Amino acid sequence: MNIHPSLSIAPEIQDALEHHLPIVALESTIISHGMPHPQNLEMARDVETLVRENGAVPASIAVMDGKIRVGLSAAQLERLATESGVLKVSRRDLGFALARGRTGATTVAATLLGAHRAGIRIFATGGLGGVHRGVEHTLDISADLPELAQTPVAVVCAGVKSILDIGRTLEYLETAGVPVLGFQTEDFPAFYTRSSGLKVAHRMESAAEVAALLREHWKLGLNSGVVIANPVPLESAMPEVEISSAIESALEVVSARGITGKDITPFLLGFIVQATGGRSLETNIALVKNNAVVAARVARALGGLPGAER
Repeated sequence: MNIHPSLSIAPEIQDALEHHLPIVALESTIISHGMPHPQNLEMARDVETLVRENGAVPASIAVMDGKIRVGLSAAQLERLATESGVLKVSRRDLGFALARGRTGATTVAATLLGAHRAGIRIFATGGLGGVHRGVEHTLDISADLPELAQTPVAVVCAGVKSILDIGRTLEYLETAGVPVLGFQTEDFPAFYTRSSGLKVAHRMESAAEVAALLREHWKLGLNSGVVIANPVPLESAMPEVEISSAIESALEVVSARGITGKDITPFLLGFIVQATGGRSLETNIALVKNNAVVAARVARALGGLPGAER
């Protein structure tokens, strides 16, 4: 197997690739920058367990010791959850992190790239990045979106983060030719809540239906990713009024403090956790776990579809 020289693939993942076993890629920014300790480590462990319980192999991805690591040990997960100074690594930061030997937690964009280079087709995360509010003044668009447009990996998520401009994000994805599927829903979810008030392109009722679409999409040589929007479980969803109020307060603070770029999302998520008395963190954990289960089932249904060129 021709492995890209910047990758270090864990033996379990290597074996799964060689035997065409279902694999689910997992990002690491949510561990280092999305949640406080110890909830971040507990979540990472629980998500890997859920992937295994649903018949797939978890492949958490991060940058460590000059390599993009695909499949992390228990000790490596703990490093990401507890070390200070872990870089938030998107596509643009990969070369820097590798050259300097830095520990880096991969965003959705960087995880998509790492999964593709390794030959993994299915990826579970919490929520996508997207077009930020006020984009007409800032041009702030997450690197997740252009990466999805050019990387053939399917992402199971609870929509995009509610702090973003969801309508413009969906318009971007449509223009880029990225299919947006609703898993047992016609409504595009808004991370903390089950509906954004906007519709998905296509509703899918089962993992088998999703897998069939993915096969046809990639068989045609359409080398974009696919968004599988999976709403947060009903019992874990937050009231829309409460979360909207917290987001508006958070955005006012961001504007007043002049916070920009990749620092915005971690700040907003942390602010919202405080503003909701920790309830948003509970919702975040619940939706990530739910996405991991659906991703494992889709990976199983997809079966032995060959991976990407390495």
